This record gives sequence, structure tokens and C-alpha cells, in this order.
Amino acid sequence: MDHRLSAEDRKKQLVKIGLMMLRTKPIHELSIDAIAGQAGISRGLLFHYFPSKRDYYVAVISAAGRRLLRVTKPDESLPPEEQLREMLTQFVAFIERRRTAYISFVRGAAGGDDFAVKVYDETRAGLTKRVLTYIGTPEVADEPKSPDYLRIHAWLSYAEDLAIEWSGLREEDRPYTADYLIDHAIEALHTLRKL
Repeated sequence: MDHRLSAEDRKKQLVKIGLMMLRTKPIHELSIDAIAGQAGISRGLLFHYFPSKRDYYVAVISAAGRRLLRVTKPDESLPPEEQLREMLTQFVAFIERRRTAYISFVRGAAGGDDFAVKVYDETRAGLTKRVLTYIGTPEVADEPKSPDYLRIHAWLSYAEDLAIEWSGLREEDRPYTADYLIDHAIEALHTLRKL
């Protein structure tokens, strides 16, 4: 019995394999041969679905950005302050679970790869807009030049770096719990807003 996938299903399968491999390797170290092999197709067929290695990498890193936004989206029925806490809790947990892949995502953007920069910027903008809504200033969510937008964007970098460094320590060496880290980050946000 032939189990050929539709073109769309095959593309999804290939991106999913890339996301799984991204857990342990930076995007540029993903082997196209290994990905094709895991999908049970030839390297040439992979390039039928993605015209170039770069197109494939863009699809994988874009999926990673969408995944981060999806898993950090809180329950909208919660009060705004609780939505902020839930988003941050999921953000820290995501970084802790996928630290290597997340660092690859951040450093890929920092390294100037234009596709990584674009996806990272879009993802960060999505998180920034959420936080602005939770703190009661949704009107500046589409104003990246406003002081409030810039402040929240910078605060996210602080919370992100704190989570990356904290999650890199062995559990017994961590100076505090994830809950404390989240409380601290929220307190830092409120302090920053007063400056």
C-alpha cells in the first residue's frame, strides 16, 4: 500500500523533523541529508518542496517562532496581570525545555542571518504587543517608536536573558526557583515602567 503524502503534508512533516532536530542543533547545523533520510525521501525530493536549503531553514525557524507565540499565549479569560504571569511562566518553561534551540534562535538573529533576524523580530514584536495589552497600554502596541513599546521590548530581552542564564545552571546550582524568577521579572517590569 502506497502512503504518499500530499505536498502540504510532506512540507509539514519536513518542518516538524527540522523542529525536532533544532532541539539539539543550531539551524545551520541541520543536515539536509539527515532530514530527508528521516522523512524517507531523497535529498532531491526535499528540494522539490523547498527550492533551497535557505528556504527550508526559513520554514523551520518561522515554525519555531510561531510555536513560541502559541505556547506562551495565556488563557484570555484571566485578568490581565494573571495573563502576564502565565505568559512569562510559559516563556521561561519554553526556554528551559528547549534551551539549546532557543539560544540558536536568538544567536542566529544576533549573528545577522536576515531570515533569523526577521523571524526573531516578528516573534519579539508579538510578545511585546501582548505585554502592552496586559499592562493596559494596547494603544501603543503598533507604535514601535513609542517609549512604552521600546521599554517593554527591552524588558523582554532582560527576562529572556535571565531565563537563558538561569536554565543553563544545574538545578541544584540555581540561586532561585522559576517562580522567583517570574516574580522578579514582573517586579522589574513594574519598576521600569515608573522610570
